[in-house]
Amino acid sequence: MAQVLLQTSVDALVGTLSGYVTNVIGFVVGFVLTYLIGKFAIVPLVRRVLERRGFDRTVLSLLDSVLAALVVVLAISIGFMAAGFPRFLTAAATLGGALALAIGFAAQDLIGNFVAGVFIIKDKPFEVGDWIEWNDNSGRVEDIDLRVSRVRTFDNERITVPNGELANNAVTNPVAYDTLRQKFVFGIGYDDDIDQATDAIVEEAESVSGILDDPAPSVRVTELGDSAVGLQSRFWIDQPDRADFVKTRSQYVQAVKERFDEEGIDMPYVHRQLTGEVEVLESVAEQTVSADGGADE
Repeated sequence: MAQVLLQTSVDALVGTLSGYVTNVIGFVVGFVLTYLIGKFAIVPLVRRVLERRGFDRTVLSLLDSVLAALVVVLAISIGFMAAGFPRFLTAAATLGGALALAIGFAAQDLIGNFVAGVFIIKDKPFEVGDWIEWNDNSGRVEDIDLRVSRVRTFDNERITVPNGELANNAVTNPVAYDTLRQKFVFGIGYDDDIDQATDAIVEEAESVSGILDDPAPSVRVTELGDSAVGLQSRFWIDQPDRADFVKTRSQYVQAVKERFDEEGIDMPYVHRQLTGEVEVLESVAEQTVSADGGADE
């Protein structure tokens, strides 16, 4: 009887161990096969497809990291299925969903900026080196990260801007195209000749090297102010850059001002004169004096 019980115990132990070994072998085989297929077949295939579609290197690097993590998770899941533990997948999926929901609520701003960074890199509304304007701010883009973009202002300050702010608001990119149109309003007196002033403005624009001849500069009467007639000059510059734009604009305005001075064209400015009188009521003053005297007594 003892030998029979011992033999039964040994057989049960061997059967249990063999079951464990089978589970371990199944997990290892499932994990290794899934990992190798994902790493050397799926990930390179996805990367080649994205490269053909012209995705940025930053996006490709990010997707490599994400795909590598997904391959590991998938390999672990397949390994447990091959080992005969399907319940583990259910529990892991439930726990993962709860964790993802909690992380999503806690880091929604971070995730929003991250997604916005992906779209900025993909859509390219601006690139590194561009001069941009947004929400009364302006500067030159120094770096575009997945979470923030760094902009160097023209006062030599650095602004770290969350990508969500740039993706969800209007951003002006003055250097997106090869040319840029600018406008400036010159004011002349009501007694001055508009045609003479217009000719002077156009001729001075044509003499500035940074202003294009095609499209040609033009002038329109746009304002009838309190003390001046507004003539709006429209001109184009080539290969717009803020330094060149500011320099060209300054040279042009100075040239027109000097031309107006030579031809006697007035550039009036708004002036106001305050008129009125100050009236002193003696009765009120006497009442005040008497009241002070009564208080002294």
